Amino acid sequence: MSTRSGSAAPAPAGGFADYFSGQAQDYRRYRPGYPDPLFAWLASQAPATGAVWDCATGSGQAAVALARHFDTVYATDASEAQIGKGIADPGVHYSVARAEESGLEENSVDAVTVAQSLHWLDGEGFHAEVRRVARPGAVIAAWSYGLMDAGPHLNPVIRRLYTDILGSYWPPERRHVDECYAELPFPYARMAPPPFEMEAEWGLARLTGYLETWSAVAKYKAAFSKDPVLLVQDELADAWGDPGRAHVIRWPLYVLAGRNLS
Repeated sequence: MSTRSGSAAPAPAGGFADYFSGQAQDYRRYRPGYPDPLFAWLASQAPATGAVWDCATGSGQAAVALARHFDTVYATDASEAQIGKGIADPGVHYSVARAEESGLEENSVDAVTVAQSLHWLDGEGFHAEVRRVARPGAVIAAWSYGLMDAGPHLNPVIRRLYTDILGSYWPPERRHVDECYAELPFPYARMAPPPFEMEAEWGLARLTGYLETWSAVAKYKAAFSKDPVLLVQDELADAWGDPGRAHVIRWPLYVLAGRNLS
């Protein structure tokens, strides 16, 4: 596998469910970061910290965090646009590759991670690839986060956007996020991770930018040529209060973790 930090290999053949390439720049700018204790825990559970594969990396939010705990991070995504916006880090090697064809060598990684993406993947093909590239005892972790908790005034407005306005525009795979990954196959020796939570202190513009990265927003815009976030903009502003004030936003993380015993 030939890659270099911050660069993209040629796009993989074949189609895939690409809901985010058109928003790659905003995805990088507005998506929340993951908590470092999650990555520290993964490194502590891995048999070694030489190499980790971050599958479906997007623009690399998890990959750059992993680079603080692993020597080498192989960050792949099927979207050339997302990889093109990958956050540069000397320990992260980006390449365009599908989850079932990573291009990595056999038995080459000590951990595999999938951040907010397992529900988009070809599960059978991905798990076969994990068994090929993961060393015996390697840790595999996939996590997701659903609707945020923005406080009692903002939550009803955000839920109205999520459910009432965008409900029929969410891709069918999104139900796995709402179900906290409870029904997704995860064929590894299960581990019990501690609880993790994302937290951010945002202004209203940052929250609005994040809402614009939702896949259902893009689909709604394509259908109606108008922005659904604008439909709740005034309500959000009223619920926000002082426009100069920041609000604490929280997302519980739902983590599947296991060990490769093959």
